[in-house]
Amino acid sequence: MTIQRAASLEIKGLALASRRAFIRTMIAFLRGKLVESMPHQAIVDVGGVGYLTNIPLTTFDRLPQQGGEVKLLTHHHVTEREHTLFGFFTSDERDLFRLLMDRVSGIGPKMALSVLSGMPVPAFKDAVIRNDTAALARIKGVGKKTAERIVLELKDKVGVVDAWQAAEVAKGTRDPKQEAMSDAVLGLIALGYKQVEAQKAVNEFVRQPGFDPTTSADKIIRESLRGLQ
Repeated sequence: MTIQRAASLEIKGLALASRRAFIRTMIAFLRGKLVESMPHQAIVDVGGVGYLTNIPLTTFDRLPQQGGEVKLLTHHHVTEREHTLFGFFTSDERDLFRLLMDRVSGIGPKMALSVLSGMPVPAFKDAVIRNDTAALARIKGVGKKTAERIVLELKDKVGVVDAWQAAEVAKGTRDPKQEAMSDAVLGLIALGYKQVEAQKAVNEFVRQPGFDPTTSADKIIRESLRGLQ
């Protein structure tokens, strides 16, 4: 491969990651009155406009009564045929939803939502860490082959398991700097980078002279992206 060809592919990759991030943040969350809810859908009235969102059961279980105020973090999924909103009660749910769609071959939004409905995020992470494909295969619509692919691609190709484990260790230390660094690595992985790349970029940023230990994960992500481009 020529240097020019490699550079062209790298630029295209960065452009794709930027476009994907832009589309996702077009509607980052909804805050309004819950008009209607079903196990896999919710309608939220925001300023007189009703937004239909597809949700996992884990989010449905935490919704308020009809008429109550609700905030849903959203993923705006765009195809040639339609625009679809997916809503989540927590950022962990949304992050896992995106991770499955982006990093596991053969998994689209419908399957990703089924995974979240079939298993809470902590239980899913634990199953992947322990190579428990049997537990994953019991999720409706997943099956043995998809469960094996989930474990293989998340552990070996993406390396996200190492980041999950590091995040748990950081929480145990109650060190704001370590927690922010771990959250930043997970955020970069969600944007499409591998764990090794994300960890290296974060480490390089925090080692810079004058780094403020109270820097937020969001700022670490922004600054680390400069080093990845």
